Amino acid sequence: MERSLTSEQRRKLHGLTSRPLAVGKRTVENRLWMAPMLGLGHVAFRAVLADYGSCGLMVSEMCSALAVPSENPEKSPVFKFTREELPRLSCQMVGAQPHEFIPAAERVEREGFFGVDINMGCSASGICAKGRGADLLRDPDRAEAVVRAVRKTVSIPVTVKFRTGWSRNPAPAVDMAKRLEQAGADALIFHPRVAPDKRSRPPLWNHIRLVAEAVSIPVIGNGNVCTPADALRMFEETGCAGIAMGRMAIARPWIYAVMTGQESGLPANYLHYALRLMDELETRYPDPNRAMKLYKKIAVYIAANHAYGLRLQGALVRGKTMDDLRENARIHLTQDKQTTERPNAVLFTS
Repeated sequence: MERSLTSEQRRKLHGLTSRPLAVGKRTVENRLWMAPMLGLGHVAFRAVLADYGSCGLMVSEMCSALAVPSENPEKSPVFKFTREELPRLSCQMVGAQPHEFIPAAERVEREGFFGVDINMGCSASGICAKGRGADLLRDPDRAEAVVRAVRKTVSIPVTVKFRTGWSRNPAPAVDMAKRLEQAGADALIFHPRVAPDKRSRPPLWNHIRLVAEAVSIPVIGNGNVCTPADALRMFEETGCAGIAMGRMAIARPWIYAVMTGQESGLPANYLHYALRLMDELETRYPDPNRAMKLYKKIAVYIAANHAYGLRLQGALVRGKTMDDLRENARIHLTQDKQTTERPNAVLFTS
């Protein structure tokens, strides 16, 4: 088990995380953000996350810049949101060419989102083959042009989520950060892994430090922050302005409250989380099969918190209806189940 923080270290972490952060012309209430996650960071999960509080800024699922101008939020699987969450929700978009982003960015600003987040991190072959996502890192001129086009289009914050690049050499990432800042980005969310790496290697946090030192805009660190001790270490070792958590937010949505010292009184248990999530999924997604599929994706991360997570995962996802899944949760997500400080690595990287 990892050594717990001392009282002094906890106070230090709470002080670091709880500071407001200026992003362009707007302010985020604290330094802990939700990283974008396709198939996980959807409107139902975000509603549950809001119950636990203390997440400074959320980011939508990855949306196609070409599709956003004509998307119907009532029917779209990803461009789906509530009016209440918009003041602290950015819309992440993926595209290949600067002109693709202009009408999409206009729509995002018109809807009332906090900001536009440009995806330069997704390395899925289907995305990169079309010149999108991390493929933009191969062409810095095009990447810069994308940000410049969005910056000229909207007055709301423009952020970029990107990776180290296509090699382990951090120099191109540092140069890219400078170019993105010059093009008008208000903040950078940086994940220090190479694009082809599907979490098979640990992130190189020293790359976050190099990027943060190269620019004057906020750099939000991302990658393998699982505990409060991890968060404090990332702040201290990298000098990042904030931390974005993805999979840990899915596994433990109260993690933000824990890291800001606001967890007192929260129903931070896995049964409450699972049942609340299923209710939101049924409300937001009328198709029961889709709602069940989305729940089962998150059930893997819930199971990862437990000592016998692989066995628990199978027990949680059996069944043909949402009521079956609710019954599974009530039977298996009991308070006596042994949990771990760090999630099961096999389930967490699947």
